[in-house]
Amino acid sequence: MYRMNPTYTKLPKPQHGITMIESLVAIVVMTLGILGILGVQMRNLSDTSTTVRRAQAIRLIEDLGERMRINPNALANLGNYVSTFATTPSTTSCASGCDNGALAAYDVAAWKKAVRDTLPLGQAEVFIPPAETALGAGQRRQLGVMIAWRENEGQGRKTDDIDATKIRDNSGALTAGAGALTCPANFTCHLQYIPVSARCAPYAPGGNSAAYFCPGA
Repeated sequence: MYRMNPTYTKLPKPQHGITMIESLVAIVVMTLGILGILGVQMRNLSDTSTTVRRAQAIRLIEDLGERMRINPNALANLGNYVSTFATTPSTTSCASGCDNGALAAYDVAAWKKAVRDTLPLGQAEVFIPPAETALGAGQRRQLGVMIAWRENEGQGRKTDDIDATKIRDNSGALTAGAGALTCPANFTCHLQYIPVSARCAPYAPGGNSAAYFCPGA
């Protein structure tokens, strides 16, 4: 009769589930890769949106500059173009004609409405540049414009290097380009200065106060 050797060791049972574990690991790795690709795509979409908004802000500032060129006496009415972020002027009609001051007020009201309609929560401020505040009213030759809008992303990415409201001084340091005017909290801003065309010739009619002669005005 055959007897089993007592020193005989049973072979280990074959392991099961190795293929399933490998599949789960592969799925996790693939999921992380897909999430990374989606994150890059979302970042690219966000950057594209910011670029588009900034291009729209630049076009709006150019539109204001064109409106000022049409007004033959804009240089003498710079004060009528000044408007703060909080100001929402009402649009009046110039269908029956406007004088130079009323035309400036109409242009600012229509332009600020365009800013609100074009950009998300868009608002704008038109101001006398800090370098020209000490000059007389007849010597100022430009206006500063800051447009603000809301982005979908948080403001944590906003750094001085991409802040369009700052300028570099002679030492290379970044300083506020609009003086005391700052971008509203949680908004993205674009700052630009527009020259005012001197279409009207100044003269002094029997006094020290300057007047302006504008052909056809």
